[in-house]
Amino acid sequence: MTQTSPHENPKIAFSPPGQPVMGRLNRLGLWTLYMKEVRRFFKVQLQTIWAPAITTLLFLVIFTIAMGRGDREILGVNFATFVAPGLIVMGMMQNAFANASFSLLGGKIQGTIIDYLMPPLSNFEMLVGLVGAAMTRAILVGLAVGLAMMLYPGVDLSMAHPWAVVWFGLMGAMMLSFLGVLTSIWAEKFDHNAAVTNFVVAPLALLSGTFYVIDNLAPFFQSVSRLNPFFYVISGFRFGFLGQSDIGDTNMAVLHGALGLGVLNVVLGLFTYFVLRSGWKLRS
Repeated sequence: MTQTSPHENPKIAFSPPGQPVMGRLNRLGLWTLYMKEVRRFFKVQLQTIWAPAITTLLFLVIFTIAMGRGDREILGVNFATFVAPGLIVMGMMQNAFANASFSLLGGKIQGTIIDYLMPPLSNFEMLVGLVGAAMTRAILVGLAVGLAMMLYPGVDLSMAHPWAVVWFGLMGAMMLSFLGVLTSIWAEKFDHNAAVTNFVVAPLALLSGTFYVIDNLAPFFQSVSRLNPFFYVISGFRFGFLGQSDIGDTNMAVLHGALGLGVLNVVLGLFTYFVLRSGWKLRS
């Protein structure tokens, strides 16, 4: 008979049958949800990634032809170089919203919402998975748009402050991802989703200084523009490329805008989490 060494523990502890083994964070479940959302948009990448790149490039072509003639310069660069960063981050934000606003809404309409509610995922893990996938799509769209614009003559995408490109790009994508999840919770049909896109997201994006500097506006409209969080995302992202911005006269003003966006995302994230945890329009 084989004897057990006194230094060996003959008892090996196993979890009871049927009891899931996971820590405080369900990493496998979170990764599974994230990959599900990523694969959903990646299966139709021609529509979700490359089509926005072509559409944004058309914006650049049209506005450059219409407004960039005569070697027009803004902030010391030609018009195409000035407008390109704003178009890149605008495409990122719009696609982050489009991805996040479809997930739960599609589940409610198709009757598959149970696939989100039944798995052993906390509300925090679900929110991280949905927002993470939306931000991934935003980053891929940003890379595709940037690649397309590098091929356009006259556009210089050299980065003066890479940290600003990364920070403002991620903060803009995160802000629209949270807004998309809130829309997906509230909406009961695709018309509701389209209403937020057409009457909230699109106007805020187009009136945020993408195609102009707000110094050209009347003082009242400058004040209104500074209340628009999209303005800080686009101007800060542009600052990362050009080294100049209409947020303020100093780099400290850009830093304040960066911190303000971070605080806004924390507040918006907490609000989205508590709405998701309440089960409003999801479990009723």
